[in-house]
Amino acid sequence: MTKRKPIENDPRVKKRHFTWLEISLTYFILLTLATGQSMIYAEYVALEKMPLPFIFGMLGYWAIVTGVFCWITSRQKIRAFERPMRRLSNGAKEVAKGDFSVYLEPFHTADKHDFIDVMYEDFNTMVEELGSIETLKNDFISNVSHEIKTPLAIIQNYAAALQSEYLTDDERDEYAQTIITAAKKLNQLVANILKLSKLDNQEIMPEIQPFDLSKQLPECILVFEDILDKKEIELEVDLEERQIITADKGMLEIVWHNLLSNALKFTDNGGKIAIKQISDEDSVTVTISDNGCGMNAETVNHLFEKFYQGDTSHSAEGNGLGMALTLRVIELTGGSIKVTSELGQGATFVVKFRK
Repeated sequence: MTKRKPIENDPRVKKRHFTWLEISLTYFILLTLATGQSMIYAEYVALEKMPLPFIFGMLGYWAIVTGVFCWITSRQKIRAFERPMRRLSNGAKEVAKGDFSVYLEPFHTADKHDFIDVMYEDFNTMVEELGSIETLKNDFISNVSHEIKTPLAIIQNYAAALQSEYLTDDERDEYAQTIITAAKKLNQLVANILKLSKLDNQEIMPEIQPFDLSKQLPECILVFEDILDKKEIELEVDLEERQIITADKGMLEIVWHNLLSNALKFTDNGGKIAIKQISDEDSVTVTISDNGCGMNAETVNHLFEKFYQGDTSHSAEGNGLGMALTLRVIELTGGSIKVTSELGQGATFVVKFRK
């Protein structure tokens, strides 16, 4: 069983609610009041028996002491706990209603933080994260709606056009092919969304096992043979023999498919794509580069975000999920990916895995 970290060990806590100064002050007050008992007792100590005034005096005195002590303690409790907790409760209620602009100001500066201040900081961090998640969710829904709407509109319009009696056979074939293409894009979008969702929710766990990467890469390249021939792209492949890595073979097929299709999409006819595999004692590195249109710095920074498409001229050929899916798969399989690119200079993707 995992033990919870005691809050006393939190380095951010600089002050305790009940300091030694406060404890000493409370003790001094009670000690001063307690001397009153001796003063009352001294008035009657020489008597053979305690008179009623002594008894009532003692009862009254300790009633006063008890009342003062309870008042001091309750004031301290209200100041230190009840008011901050009430403020925290009200903030939580606002967040529950969907207000993620809630911010609880700590009572002390950072060098004097107590437990309540640390709790407020953690609460503010939580609210900020929830707000970010809510924004991402809304953006995701908006993007999905837009991406689904486009192919659906194409399918609807061309299907309606097919009902015309005045179309030639060639036009009917063209419209039907357009519908098929839009349906394939829609199907790919849904498939990628499901994959990303399952990966994010850890419904799909990588099956890590050793396999020969030098055999997998040529198999993935063959899938794009027709496109390579059609665009007359020069393919340069430099692979080492028998490079065993430990990863999920099926998931890595998604990575190579997305990276190769991305290179083909942004490389003009007659261009060049290079695939190189090198290794050392601990890792294997695969580099996929092209001499296509390249990307600016902003596109590189946002490349792996869901639905981001820097080059809108190619937006019809994708849905902006391929790179996000690639990054998630690589992270789950324990690898890393880096990209370098300049406009007009092509792009280079470097994927690295441990052996």
